[in-house]
Amino acid sequence: MSSPYVCDEDACPEDICREDRVPDAALAERGWLALKLEGPFPFSMTGLLASFLQPLAEAQIPIFAISTFDTDYVLIKRENLEQAVAALGAAGHENIGQAG
Repeated sequence: MSSPYVCDEDACPEDICREDRVPDAALAERGWLALKLEGPFPFSMTGLLASFLQPLAEAQIPIFAISTFDTDYVLIKRENLEQAVAALGAAGHENIGQAG
């Protein structure tokens, strides 16, 4: 899994980037992992992200979601990985992969 983080715009050129690229002095939320829902998904498809987030919400796992044209990323804290994989597996999600 990659290690994204969220940082103050003044501290880095992007709001989100890999944790290993954050300057030591930057104010950042560290310890996130990205779960990747790789598409492309048709624009007419509804409920895909919700079906992935609902089991995490029920397991009380905080998330940060990012959507792009053909891929969605769901960021979770590293310490919640095992619980998230179990919740997603119980909900029928398979091949829970790792983002780049």
